[in-house]
Amino acid sequence: LMVFEPGFLQVAKGDTVKFIKVDASHNSASVIMPAGAAAWKGKPDEEISVKLDQEGVYVYVCEPHKMMAMAGVIQVGKPVNLADAKKGADALSKSFVMNKDRLDKYLAQAK
Repeated sequence: LMVFEPGFLQVAKGDTVKFIKVDASHNSASVIMPAGAAAWKGKPDEEISVKLDQEGVYVYVCEPHKMMAMAGVIQVGKPVNLADAKKGADALSKSFVMNKDRLDKYLAQAK
């Protein structure tokens, strides 16, 4: 289905999120992050763990399937960069060929 499960995740500052391989040829790469946050980029088929030390909203994609809107959102603590994340997501969504509203739906859950 070309989705991350769950597509929206809320965690505490300092938590670690592990991306677990379920299907072949996927990766996880950050594309939008709060100021000061470390970027990540897993290789295809690589399970990675990401420690989230900065509060805010993170948007990540599967690079090979980004055009299919294979993306997800993680909220760490308070969504301090939500307005900027939504702007970035609007630009990113323009590159999607399907499921163009997926990121909007995930970001709407950030409170």
